[in-house]
Amino acid sequence: MNGLLEKANAQLDSARSTETANKQNYEMLKQSLVDQVRFDTKDMDAAKTNLAASGESKAAAEGDLAVTNKALGADTQELGELHQECMTKAEEFEASTKSRGEELKACGVAKKAIIDSTGGASDITYGLNQVSLLQISSRNVEVVRFVRDLARKQGSKALAQLASQMASAAQLRSGDDVFSKIKGLISDMLEKLEAEAAEDANLKAFCDKEYKESNAKKADNEADVAKLSAKLDEAKARSAQLKQAVAQLQKELADMASSQASMDKLRAEEKGQYDHDKPEMEAGLEGVKIALKVLREYYAKGDKAHAANEGGASGVVGLLEVIEADFSQGLAEMTSIEQTGAAEYDQQTKENAVTKTTKDQDVKYKTKEFTSLDKKVAELTSDREGVQAELDAVLEYLKKLDDQCISKVESYAERKDRREAELAGLKEALEILSGESMLLQRGTVRKLRGVRAH
Repeated sequence: MNGLLEKANAQLDSARSTETANKQNYEMLKQSLVDQVRFDTKDMDAAKTNLAASGESKAAAEGDLAVTNKALGADTQELGELHQECMTKAEEFEASTKSRGEELKACGVAKKAIIDSTGGASDITYGLNQVSLLQISSRNVEVVRFVRDLARKQGSKALAQLASQMASAAQLRSGDDVFSKIKGLISDMLEKLEAEAAEDANLKAFCDKEYKESNAKKADNEADVAKLSAKLDEAKARSAQLKQAVAQLQKELADMASSQASMDKLRAEEKGQYDHDKPEMEAGLEGVKIALKVLREYYAKGDKAHAANEGGASGVVGLLEVIEADFSQGLAEMTSIEQTGAAEYDQQTKENAVTKTTKDQDVKYKTKEFTSLDKKVAELTSDREGVQAELDAVLEYLKKLDDQCISKVESYAERKDRREAELAGLKEALEILSGESMLLQRGTVRKLRGVRAH
């Protein structure tokens, strides 16, 4: 009996040690879970901080977008003003072309009048020896001087050259066709004016066409750059968000794997302790039951050959009954704890498995998505660089067009005043030449009549 009591006490001490160890393991697991909650809370706070920072970045980006939109508005306004200026230049060019046409028409009429009216007079006039060459020379000198003064006032190199050519023609003497020479000079001037008009018309058409196409291309490129920039920013933000989410999921999976490993180890230790203690508890309980049965049967007999210690027997039986109750209760508690621990472990393991599967799939899909987004970011960056290069080229070409079509073009008012002055001067010069022709004709008639009278 003492041996059984000692064994029972040893098993009780072992059970108490096991309980103490289990309690310590529980406290450690609880502390680890509390620490995990604290770390998760810290991570959550960091995520909130990052979210706030992202909000600030978003606000800053929206501010940049507002500034960009404002700049775009200013550029659009500037484009409108440039378009208005181009339209004004076009109207001035059309007016200039009309004025040039009128100038050409006037010169043509003058040329036709000279050709149609002075052919015979030229022959008669320059074929008569009675006409004063001094009178002819003075008229030509007057015309030359007049055209030269006109060239100086208007700053026209073409008129200065014409005056020089007329001066050379005026030095001709009898036998030389002075009027034919001047008509040739006027023809050359008409051809030059027509060439200038054609050149201006070609430049105007070229500028209008290039401005229209270049501004349309500029607008398309700016719209494409804006669209690509918006898509690029969106893809970058989404990719960063997914990468952050994947990193958080991987951290959670690592923590869960660590927690599961701790649970597996603790469960194995508890199961091993239970498997070791249960047979001994069952054996001890069975031994106590056998002892009780033997003692009860013995003391229940009435024909004993000696005086049995009934009082002592009752104490021993009572003690064994207490021990039996303790063993039974300990075995039941041990079994209940084992079953509860196993059930909780199985449930938590299944939940962890489901959570792990879900998060693994989430990591897989998010990784696939941000990988695709990173590839898209590279493509969008390349596309935007290409469009930006095109836009830069268009802007450079527009600057060259400004230098060619606007910066160096004489204003319409200046061209109009200059051409009107040139036309008036040329008409007056033609009138002087026409007056000379009439004077010579009258002189010729008087001479011929005088001859007939004589």
